[in-house]
Amino acid sequence: MPRSTIERIREKIRLRQYDMTAHAMEEMAEDALDIEDVECSIFNGSVVRIDRDDPRGTKYVVNGIAIDESTPVGTAGRFTSTARYVIITVYEVTNPDD
Repeated sequence: MPRSTIERIREKIRLRQYDMTAHAMEEMAEDALDIEDVECSIFNGSVVRIDRDDPRGTKYVVNGIAIDESTPVGTAGRFTSTARYVIITVYEVTNPDD
């Protein structure tokens, strides 16, 4: 049975086989989030949207909860050609339907 997308993403995070864009780091700081919040939200979150129409590759949007157990965090990322996961953006989810 093939692994689910969220399991693949979590494995990359767990193995530290991921990168963050400068944009993601800026957005994370603007929303007063840190790397532990991002990792925690991916470990407890779920894929809420898959965008396949980007020419750079399929993008996965994951929503979860930060390490404080109350702040909703969203991330968008994709797998690279080198089998790493790159987090493109990070944000505090203000609308749960996003």
